[in-house]
Amino acid sequence: MISTPHADEPVSDDRDFLRGFSKGNAGSDDDHDAILPAQKPSFRDESMELLFETPGTSINVSLSVDAGPGCGGVAWPAGEVRKNLEFTMIDLLDVEKPYGVLSKYLTRRGSACMTGKTCLELGSGTGLVGIVAAKLGAPRVFVTDQAPMLPLLDANVRKNGVAGKTKVLELNWGDDIPTFAAVDLILAADCVYFEPAFPLLCKTLRELQDAHPSSEILFSYKKRRKADKRFFSLLKKDFRWYEVDDDPDHLVYKRDGISLLRLARKT
Repeated sequence: MISTPHADEPVSDDRDFLRGFSKGNAGSDDDHDAILPAQKPSFRDESMELLFETPGTSINVSLSVDAGPGCGGVAWPAGEVRKNLEFTMIDLLDVEKPYGVLSKYLTRRGSACMTGKTCLELGSGTGLVGIVAAKLGAPRVFVTDQAPMLPLLDANVRKNGVAGKTKVLELNWGDDIPTFAAVDLILAADCVYFEPAFPLLCKTLRELQDAHPSSEILFSYKKRRKADKRFFSLLKKDFRWYEVDDDPDHLVYKRDGISLLRLARKT
């Protein structure tokens, strides 16, 4: 697997990702003064069918999606697709979005790369990436998120028939990490979206890598805001990162501001 050093920190654009998720009324002047979503969600209890195909491999995933618990209940760009903040459920997989980028990259690597592997997904949301890993044959998968997301995660794991080898766990970034016998692959898609959580995510990544030093970390990210640059300023204290450039699609999704990175702990 060939990687190229990522020389500079990613530079985010000026768009405010949280514009649609303010506590004020939609369109009000104080939208930008709020942090967390409180407005009526644009959809609840919807579902989508996704197909990941690469030569020799085909993975079908059925997802329940729900904006009620928060933005994690939607399959966002690093792991999957959204059309806009009103979200059209007819939407099909768009590989140029971060969840889809990471999911398709795992599919392209194929089942052989999952043989005997224990995978852990951070900020799983709908559980898409972890479910793809399980369907590719990983014998042990942990999908993790905050408590409000766990019912949706559990429902999606069961819906896709991977409950026997996929465990749903609460994992709040910054808290003590659970004890795992071994973790071979750490997955994170579109986890850079809330600035106060940046140091907490970095702490969790650092502690997971220290507990499992031989693990591989794949990190899919979409540039959105200049503030996101702070995350990479914090991350570089403990990690180096490299563009995953053995993916034939990487030049395509890079034009959409998406990067698929491999993180390596500094010694």
